[in-house]
Amino acid sequence: MKELSLNEKLSRIQIEFKANKSRFNSFGKYNFRSAEDILEGLKPFNEKYGVSFTITEELVTNDFVANTIPMMKSTATIFDNNGINELSATAIVGVDLNQKGMQVPQQFGSASSYAKKYALGNLLLIDDTQDADAANKHDKTDSANNAPTDDKKWLNKNTPEFSKSIEYLKGGGNIEAIEKKYKLAKAVKDELLKVK
Repeated sequence: MKELSLNEKLSRIQIEFKANKSRFNSFGKYNFRSAEDILEGLKPFNEKYGVSFTITEELVTNDFVANTIPMMKSTATIFDNNGINELSATAIVGVDLNQKGMQVPQQFGSASSYAKKYALGNLLLIDDTQDADAANKHDKTDSANNAPTDDKKWLNKNTPEFSKSIEYLKGGGNIEAIEKKYKLAKAVKDELLKVK
């Protein structure tokens, strides 16, 4: 039987690969997969196809521009165990040093986790539309005709939901997820946009 090339091995892994979404986002109420989940899901393929995977990280800065955002660059690589061939994919994520509620190591750790996840996703062709992280639908739909309904609650200042939304944004969340769950008056949205 003909030995598979690394491209053929990767193609088969991309087709066969499944990773559990073992993490839960309590704000958005959805499950998602982390870089660790992806790595755990890859382990059986090491022996099956005679490959190994690595992730390297690098801090990327622009020395020519003052006050630039530090970036984490992650590279996910598959190696053929013959020691000759390799294929890589990268992802770059900014580190938000103004993110309230996080220590600097947490800010870098969060960016690192996202960069690793997206580098692995690029290498393995993980379809973001199938990942609740990217395709969560906080809005409700009418089951009869699959049309969006407008029964979202208004998000008001000085409410537990507003406080929870602020904490979500401080933890790296995005305003779009909040808008899918609540109706936002301009003043409320402006207030939330100040958080970071």
